[in-house]
This record gives sequence, structure tokens and C-alpha cells, in this order.
Amino acid sequence: MTAPDTTVVPHWIGGKPYLGEPVPSEPGGEKRIGHVVNPATGEVSGDVAFADAAVVELAVATAQDAWPSWRHASIAERTRVLFRFRELLVAHDDEIARLITAEHGKTHADALGEIARGIDVVEFACGVGDLLRGGYSENASTNVDTYSIRQPIGVVAGITPFNFPAMVPMWMFPVALACGNAFILKPSEKDPSASLFLAGLLADAGLPDGVFSVVQGDKVAVDAILGHAGIKAVSFVGSTPIARYVYESGTKAGKRVQALGGAKNHMIVLPDADIGAAADAAVSAGFGSAGERCMAISVVVAVEPAADELVGAIRERIGGIAVGPGDDPATDMGPLVTEQHRDRVASYIEGAAEAGASIVVDGRRHELVAEGRGWYLGPTLLDNVRPDMDCYRDEIFGPVLAVVRTDSYDEAVRLVNENPWGNGTAIFTNDGGAARRFQHEVEVGMIGINVPIPVPVAYYPFGGWKASLFGDLHAYGRDGVAFYTKGKVVTARWSDPASRGGDGVQLGFPHAGRR
Repeated sequence: MTAPDTTVVPHWIGGKPYLGEPVPSEPGGEKRIGHVVNPATGEVSGDVAFADAAVVELAVATAQDAWPSWRHASIAERTRVLFRFRELLVAHDDEIARLITAEHGKTHADALGEIARGIDVVEFACGVGDLLRGGYSENASTNVDTYSIRQPIGVVAGITPFNFPAMVPMWMFPVALACGNAFILKPSEKDPSASLFLAGLLADAGLPDGVFSVVQGDKVAVDAILGHAGIKAVSFVGSTPIARYVYESGTKAGKRVQALGGAKNHMIVLPDADIGAAADAAVSAGFGSAGERCMAISVVVAVEPAADELVGAIRERIGGIAVGPGDDPATDMGPLVTEQHRDRVASYIEGAAEAGASIVVDGRRHELVAEGRGWYLGPTLLDNVRPDMDCYRDEIFGPVLAVVRTDSYDEAVRLVNENPWGNGTAIFTNDGGAARRFQHEVEVGMIGINVPIPVPVAYYPFGGWKASLFGDLHAYGRDGVAFYTKGKVVTARWSDPASRGGDGVQLGFPHAGRR
């Protein structure tokens, strides 16, 4: 993999970096670019090119030209490319992780974990041949055979978020490519470099030029993708308002769309739970990646009399979290992605206090916040949070963990089910009956039982319910194969050469005596 020789992160079209012609932001203006900022320092580390409709048009046209040969490539050939890509990912995971840390801010170890989860989906995609098998019924009618086949859609696109610049794209494109599609990726403009590195590895793995493209940019690029008739399907991960916009705009344009939205993930802790294990889980799932995960635990529902002991155990563990630059091996939690986002998250802490919540640990008082260098906010623990507070109602997407106290299991489950989001949830208990009841009753797409982040393995689909998903199919797994393919059913008759001749004209449907 050779990095592009440029100070601007480019697009990737036709198997190579592409900067295109200057695109003015307004008549007489400069080329449209965005700044890439190191969250640990607040310093601009580079720029990224922003695509306009013409760049998207070029990417689509290139993909349409490349797709037919890739579609007709054998499943074995596609699998070999993905196997080689998998090996290159393993060989270069440290380099990709360093790019992620420099632009997103998460720790190097967390970035490596992100890549590992992406590799899981690549490995799943390497076995897609088994999932592309159709069905065959011989002699469904007299001398008539019926069978089903699955075929690729064509040119498809993925619009992915800043918080997982490697993993979330790899939820999408390995399955899409394995099924025989061409793929256009629009990554977040906040941390764009990982997408270029992945594109280079795919090229090194032998993927034909044009089958995988990257268009950098903002809403202009997104709208061009959603409105382009040559793009047949769009997969999205991001906030709920944008997910709704993508779904409505894409389906209106006749596309197949899966749009994964926001979350407010609850973790219920029953009085019989191992409080130490529950506290470990709450801290790990609440503050990993500075809380910038759609599967972060942001609400702990403590069923009395567990709350006091649990809050104390969480507070004790927060004291041991080292906050600092993501490239420091001693760091447990890095900065937030931008200054604006850090300030927005901090405003919820202030609002919680004004609304009557108790601030047990205040991340605004962390020493790195006082230094003013980088977009830091320490882990924050709120207690006595009520459902009418903004810190409960809104997706904060930061290192803020809220504790809601309830008197019963039923009240706790009602909180989860009444929440507009339904991405992930967890219960901590030693009561198997309560756990089984919970998985049956709770209205959420992904369930953890004594597991804080219930992210499914690659051969099960990822996706939530309610406002956490727009569309019918979840990401990766069998749902991913279904999303990136369309079905056909073939009914065939081949006459016996020794007895040629038809059955005569038959205007009615065949019935039992004529089949």
C-alpha cells in the first residue's frame, strides 16, 4: 500500500487516488475542502477533498463500467480477492489503527479492536458462496423444474460515520463485493484517511479497478449519492435524524435502503447481580471510545436496593481511568472527535445538574479540560436521573453515564420499551428466569445477558428496532447478503427429445388433473 503523495486526502476512483478539478464553494471561491483535526491536540493535520455531484457522477460511471466483469467473476475468484484482502488487513492493522487514532482520537488498542471486528465480517464474506446457493425442485410439475437464484444488485453505496472509520465500512463492502456488486464508500470527512488505506489494500488484493470507489465529502456528496439513478442501494450508519433523511430520500429515488440510526442503550442491573461485574461492564461500555459508540451503555437502570452499591462501585472504577492522547499506551480513554461535540456533551452535564440530577463524577473538572489543549472531557457519572431530563431523553454520544433508580424489574423494562430507540440493551442478573423473561419482553434489536455491549458476531445481523433502524434488513450476516442481492425464481421445461410436442393451447391455470 502506497500512500498518496499529497497534503489533501483524495477520493479513490478507478483504482487510484483522485483529486479532480477545483470545485469552488461559491462563484470565485476556493476549492471545497475540509480540515482534518487531531482531537488530542486540536491542531489541523491536513485537508480532505469534498466531492460535488460531478465527482460522484464520475465514481458511478466508473463503477458501472467495472461492474459487469466483476459480476460475472466466479464466486471462487471473488473469494480469493477477499481472502487476500483479509491477509493484508492483518499485516497492516497497526498502520490503519494509527491513522484512526490520529484523526478520531480513540486509543490505539481500541482502534486495533475496531479493525479486528471488521476483519470478522471479511471472514464471513469469504464464505458467502454457501449463502448464495439457491434452491432446486425437480419435477415441480410434470417435466417442469423450479429453482431460485440470487444475483447482485449493481452499483451500491455506503455512507459511514466518524466513530468507526474502518469497522463500519467493513460491515458493508466485503459482503457487497462478495455478492458481486460494485461499491462506493462515502466516509466521514472528520477521519477520512482509513478509507483510502482500505481502498489501497483492496487494489493490492487484486480487486479490479473501479469496483471499489471512495468519494470524500459532506452533505453535497450524500445528496448526490441519494439522488443518482445509477446507485441501486444505500447502506447508512449515523444519527437518527440523518438516518431518517437518508431512508426517505433514498427510497423516494427508488433505492433499496438500510439506515441504522441512533441509540440510548440501557443496562438493567437487578439486585441479585454480581455488582462488581456489573460495574466493570458499565464503565467499559459507557466510557470506551469516550462514549462515541452507537452500542455504548449510556443509561444504567439500577433496581433497588442495588443502586447505592452499584453507584459506589462505578465511581471507584472511574477513578482508575487514564484520560489522554490515544497514541499513549497508558491512556484508557482519548478525546472526543471535535471541539463542538465536546462542548455539546459538556452542556448535558450542566443541564443535568440544573434539572436536579446528582453529579457523582464531573468530567468537566478533569485536568486536561483545564489545559485547553485537545477536545478532552473526563468520564462523568450522573445519579438520580429521571426520564424527563434531557440527559436521559437525548443521545449524548459522549462519556456521560446516567443512573436511573427503579423499584422493580417491571418498571425497568417499561423504561426501555417506552424509549424511542431500540438499538441494544443488557441485563445483569444471576436469575435465569428473569433473563429469559427479559429477552422475550424487551423491545430492542440486540440483547445482552451479563454482556454489556451485545454486538453480534459477523454471522448474525447487526441492527436495532424503532428509531434505531429505517428499513427491513440489518447489517452484515444473512441480512447483509439479502440486502445486496435480489432473488429470481426460474420455472423451466425441457422436453424429452424422443417425445417432442406441446400440450396444446391451455388458457386456464393448470389444476390438479393437469399438472
